[in-house]
Amino acid sequence: MIPIARPALDAADAEAATRAILSGWVSQGPEVASFEQEFGAHVGAPYACAVSSCTAALHLALLALGVGRGDEVITVSHSYIATANAVRYCGAEPVFIDIDPLTYNMDPTKLAPAITARTKAILCVHQMGMPCDLESILPIAREHFLPVVEDAACAIGSEICIDGSWQRIGKPHGDIACFSFHPRKVITTGDGGMLSTANPDWCHAFRLSRQHAMSVSDVVRHSSPQVTIESYAAIGYNYRMTDIQAAVGRNQLRRLPDLIARRRELAHKYHAWLSQMSGVLVPHQPEWARSNWQSYCVRLPSWTNQRAVMQFMLDHGVATRRGIMCAHLEGAYSECELRFPLPESEAAQRNCILLPLYADMTEIEQGRVVDVFGEACRQSVDSDISLSEHQRDGRCLNRAATT
Repeated sequence: MIPIARPALDAADAEAATRAILSGWVSQGPEVASFEQEFGAHVGAPYACAVSSCTAALHLALLALGVGRGDEVITVSHSYIATANAVRYCGAEPVFIDIDPLTYNMDPTKLAPAITARTKAILCVHQMGMPCDLESILPIAREHFLPVVEDAACAIGSEICIDGSWQRIGKPHGDIACFSFHPRKVITTGDGGMLSTANPDWCHAFRLSRQHAMSVSDVVRHSSPQVTIESYAAIGYNYRMTDIQAAVGRNQLRRLPDLIARRRELAHKYHAWLSQMSGVLVPHQPEWARSNWQSYCVRLPSWTNQRAVMQFMLDHGVATRRGIMCAHLEGAYSECELRFPLPESEAAQRNCILLPLYADMTEIEQGRVVDVFGEACRQSVDSDISLSEHQRDGRCLNRAATT
């Protein structure tokens, strides 16, 4: 079975975890502090705060901005449900706007009409590692004095051209950027997240809230020569990252440039093969963006059935995933007021699939994915008895016929 993804973990990561375990300090401590410093330096952010997940990061980011009951946050439905859930955690309501059908990211032209007196923040998503159009989003946000949170769960190592220079996602370009280290991401700590910002007050708020708003950190308390009694002035959360996770994350971060280079090479090969298949739309990368290719999303030919293609591929040893979900189509959001139509978001969920992509993927594995995908599309064509033989022959090619 070729999996949809595979964590890029190796012996050096195991050694890093062992180092933390044998140190005697396994909860949030010195490894976390070092990971934060190294991560901030890598993305170009003055401050970084490690947490237990990207969902936790999104929640803390919105709380730091004062998002609360009765507020609205403009975001996209076309994202993992955690994006919308983080808004609801604050007692606020997500206002969904549609996506650009080429990048699968927030359509900036839909943003201004969604802003009301209740809008508290904008939550944009760098979906599947593809940077969203920040140069269009940020001026609208600034005009209305609205903070921007970047859901960069998938975008570690992705780059965007801002003011003529290439900069890494997470600098941050908005106000706060939130990352994930889930096993399906480019680098992983098993699970975990990170916030980056240029605002020291917000970072202080993140650090307090992630540890039940405890006034004194574990490191300070345990290293103090005097008895230290902590206090809890506010309600906080248990959103801490462990030192074991952080030790792995530090090693993963050092490997990130090589991992991204390999993923870009694989994406280039996919482009070359799949762009020759009639009806298949390969991912679009704007000239101002450099994706880390956390996922490789293809839009299926119009005559195919998404579930049938996925099942055929699964039956032939290749795992896939459907297009990115839409939160508003899930039961948890069935009562959410939908103010704007979301045709592109719904079409992307319905007509796209994610193909396997991971750093140690071999050329043989990738070629097999392409061949099975091509055959899956052909099976869909063959099942349509209304098509002539000529149409069937021309609509779908396999990799062998294009190389």
